[in-house]
Amino acid sequence: MKEKKFNMSSSGKHIWLLFISAIFITACNNVNDKKDSFHADDIIYMKAAGEIEAELTDAPNVPKPLEYTSPKKVKVHLEVIERVGRMADGVDYTYWTFGGQVPGKFIRIKAGDEVEFHLSNHPDNKMPHNIDLHAVTGPGGGAEASLTAPGHTSVFSFKALNVGLFIYHCATAPVGMHIANGMYGLILVEPPQGLPKVDKEFYVVQGDFYTQGKFGEQGLQYFDMDKALREEPDYVVFNGSVGANTGDNAMQVKVGETVRLFVGNGGPNLTSAFHVIGEIFDKVHVEGGDLLNYNVQTTNIPPGGSSIVEFKCEAPGTLNIVDHAIFRTFNKGALAQIKVVGDGNKMVYTGKQRDDVYLPEGSAIQKIEGAAKPAITERPLAERLALGKTQYETNCAACHMKDGVGVPGAFPPLVNSDYLKSRVDKGVGIILQGLSGPIQVNGKEFNGVMPAIQLNDDEVANILTYVRNNFSKIDGIVTVSDVSKTRNGGH
Repeated sequence: MKEKKFNMSSSGKHIWLLFISAIFITACNNVNDKKDSFHADDIIYMKAAGEIEAELTDAPNVPKPLEYTSPKKVKVHLEVIERVGRMADGVDYTYWTFGGQVPGKFIRIKAGDEVEFHLSNHPDNKMPHNIDLHAVTGPGGGAEASLTAPGHTSVFSFKALNVGLFIYHCATAPVGMHIANGMYGLILVEPPQGLPKVDKEFYVVQGDFYTQGKFGEQGLQYFDMDKALREEPDYVVFNGSVGANTGDNAMQVKVGETVRLFVGNGGPNLTSAFHVIGEIFDKVHVEGGDLLNYNVQTTNIPPGGSSIVEFKCEAPGTLNIVDHAIFRTFNKGALAQIKVVGDGNKMVYTGKQRDDVYLPEGSAIQKIEGAAKPAITERPLAERLALGKTQYETNCAACHMKDGVGVPGAFPPLVNSDYLKSRVDKGVGIILQGLSGPIQVNGKEFNGVMPAIQLNDDEVANILTYVRNNFSKIDGIVTVSDVSKTRNGGH
């Protein structure tokens, strides 16, 4: 049988050569990026020269880069503290912490370092605790050696054999409960030569929390094991609480600066779809290790996992850090912010250039459906203001902003709103029936659509009482009867 020959056209050869070249270039890049990687066998017998105390920091701060290039003996002193802290405005929670905050202290060491770890359990604590550092090669990642009763300190040592960004967490039974109460943090093992220089580094860890009350329910909340077993968290947050690094507490950078985020996911249950709105990650250390990916929009981080992401800030404004399982961001608290200050480059981003009215045939106010809830008895002003703040931030802040300033040309401000002050119904009809078409607010025209939102009379009264008193400086209370009257056609 005559053998058939495969003939490739000239254009086909060119395409094939380009394909091979692309693979070769990618492979070379990865080789170059990994050329300074170290295997455990390379450093296991390296001797430490000198002794230092580890610098530990609370999120979002990161210890300064390490300047030494030969292994050191590094002492780490970490205290477990059980304490009540803020979960959200008006909501407290009993956290179990490494160092007093969630996440725990950021630990920065280098490959080859000999680490002497001191774990202290504060005498006022009620539970024994330990620590499992994913950077440790040994039984339980140190958990076996560090089980510590209240009022005691455990000491153990380990050699940092593997480069990477690693989660640490408590591994005392019930393990899930200890982690769910906030017992996790990050430890960075740098290569001996250090990491490439960037302008700013920050520390961000996501966690999911399970409370007996629903999201925003006021007062001290307790851990709910049944919700944890069903993997149905009430809160999904960055750095321990709702809004921990937003607004005045946002991370700060300048236009043109390079940023490195050390990102972890304490869990205990949910995988994070980590995303920074308005940025593309130039480089991602996948799962916190040697594998590099480039030009990434969203990176997945599993519970007990990490990632290092890097990007350059080219435009001024606020970058919102989110879990792109997006209901977690807008309804459960998974939001942090980076504020970028400086002059903009119109070649990179112009901002809005025009705002044209677009009303296709048949357009109408839409309705956000929800389960109607029975109204309850009237509340005092102070209680309405407290509840209204939480419910406003859950239902309204995405458009009108947390501080009520709105978005120019899109969403009208609530601050000193002459439009709201002029309404006979105190604004109740806007929430119950929605609003469309042009309106004038503080001398500026807005022409958009606000959907009707299905809230019960008590929730509407809470939100409007908060908005009118806090933003529009209109004293007084909006009552359930005010809302009911409008709902039934009284205004």
